[in-house]
Amino acid sequence: MQPAVIINAKDQSRFEQLPEDTILRAALRAGVGLSYECNSGGCGACKFELVDGDIETLWEQAPGLSERDRKRGRHLACQCRALGQVTIKAPSAAEYVPQRKPQRQSAMLTGISDITHDIREFRFQSNGEANFLAGQYALLDLPNLDSPRAYSMSNIGNEQNEWHFQIRRVANGKGTRVLFDELKIGDVIGLDGAYGLGYLRDTPRDLVCIAGGSGLAPMVSIARGAAQAGMLKDRHLHFFYGARTAKDVCGQSFLAPLEGFDTNIHYHPVVSDNSSGDWSGATGFVHQYMAQALPEALASFEFYFAGPPPMTQALQEMLMLEHKVPFEQIHFDRFF
Repeated sequence: MQPAVIINAKDQSRFEQLPEDTILRAALRAGVGLSYECNSGGCGACKFELVDGDIETLWEQAPGLSERDRKRGRHLACQCRALGQVTIKAPSAAEYVPQRKPQRQSAMLTGISDITHDIREFRFQSNGEANFLAGQYALLDLPNLDSPRAYSMSNIGNEQNEWHFQIRRVANGKGTRVLFDELKIGDVIGLDGAYGLGYLRDTPRDLVCIAGGSGLAPMVSIARGAAQAGMLKDRHLHFFYGARTAKDVCGQSFLAPLEGFDTNIHYHPVVSDNSSGDWSGATGFVHQYMAQALPEALASFEFYFAGPPPMTQALQEMLMLEHKVPFEQIHFDRFF
């Protein structure tokens, strides 16, 4: 089957889409910077208008589109495939151009370990390069599922072709059911990546990482990447982990081996529900505690965060509206 040709009338870019790709993934694979975040139908950042041609919609009820969007004929580039040549109007910008083009490859499950009662680390080795930036994510094609699942890496790009994912079991989640209950060591899946805009930047400011739940993975990757790059020799990194209860607290074991831990790397666990009384540390919402705990004005830091949507939304509003942190100092990918 011949690749479909896609023309973006907004920036006059032109690229090809293979049958197994979506419009968005085809664009990024070609080095075209279409606007996006989650790549899985939830955030709505990749909305476009169809000018000419036919498309196939993979998920009609994707929450990234409102009823108003649908009435106006808008679509999601991450949930549509072109059927032949199409012309679209889609927002694009240089910031979305991938620094490393995502690639499809296969990956074998090589290891599994428990982090908490409901978070596990899954380690894969791919048949191609593990060429990704600290803080990015990949799409995993899991058996018997009709769409890929997006998970962030906890390690950093490496020559051993290893991809590590720290994943929280989701109640009734089809993807985590496969990972936790069905996938076995030696099984091979499809892996597509890397994607994401919440990756590590080298700036002169001190770093703040804020993680909740399985948002742990990309923040551990950011910390590892900063340490490997030598960024923490003259800068500090404050790592905040928001847990629901004491048994959910984790993260310190991944930071402790890094050079500068307890001198330039500072770990701050926070528990939101201490009704059991078995936690003696900080309590409350992690973003509120973070604002009180940092030693300087928030606008002097570079921020990275990942976690449940209410947490990331509250953080974004607090940083930008209350503390006037410039948008270019705030880095995250929205997932739903």
